[in-house]
Amino acid sequence: MERLELSYRNAVPLKGIELKKILMEIKSGSRTWEEEYKASIVKSMVEHIGSTDSELRDKLIYSSFYQLIVEKNQIEHELLNELLELCLSDLLFKGIGENETDTVFTRSFTTLLIALILYRDNVDNFLSREMMLKIKDKLVDYIYLEKDLRGYISAKGWAHSIAHVSDAIDELVKSSKIDQKFYLELFKVLWNKVFVSTSVYIHDEDERILIPILEMVNNGLDQAEIITLIQNVPTELKIQKEQLAEEEYWLLYSNCKTFLKSFYIKVNMNCELIPLNKSIEKCLSEISLY
Repeated sequence: MERLELSYRNAVPLKGIELKKILMEIKSGSRTWEEEYKASIVKSMVEHIGSTDSELRDKLIYSSFYQLIVEKNQIEHELLNELLELCLSDLLFKGIGENETDTVFTRSFTTLLIALILYRDNVDNFLSREMMLKIKDKLVDYIYLEKDLRGYISAKGWAHSIAHVSDAIDELVKSSKIDQKFYLELFKVLWNKVFVSTSVYIHDEDERILIPILEMVNNGLDQAEIITLIQNVPTELKIQKEQLAEEEYWLLYSNCKTFLKSFYIKVNMNCELIPLNKSIEKCLSEISLY
């Protein structure tokens, strides 16, 4: 472990084209993760995590991290801690606040790497409670600040920032180190990202946002808190209709209605969530009259 960590810090990142060649060879089975090269490759993967080459970023770097962290558990806990610190201190907020720039790929795929590390901690329990709370705070800050909500981008592939950070939140709330008292904060930050008027979600973002929400509901998030927010939706939409330009309002309306429909379907068959189900049904009925 010590040798790998030391070599990671001293490793010189490969150029994107070199990394792509190596990862393709590993994926094809013509090359293996030799211990003496693994640290250099991992560092290079972090360096190019936001590449605009979708094959390198998504099919090779992300899938390789998935293999190393989830499937094979081949990255030591100490190095995962180091990678996590880098994610939280630098990569997660690279270019934050920008819209329709390439920095979104770095932020978005960083949240996927965080999700993988959280998954490994949920299995191996190596992160401290303090670190888990730090992750929670950083992800909340990130969601509030993220402005680039694009899904699939022509010629560059998936950005999908809100879907990806939802995956990280899902792994976070599965942790025994995150108390139920934080659920409402996490729910509200996801909820607020549903009701946006700057763009319309068309790549199943509603489904991905619902995954951590349902995890929290199943783990004890008070239905009454959610019902209160749902009951306020019709009134809020009326207010926004007066304040927004018409096109912006209909983007907001579409996002709202799509999310609530998906929510309704997800809770419809759960007898323990009947009050929530009825609240969503009533809300959908009211806003359909607008």
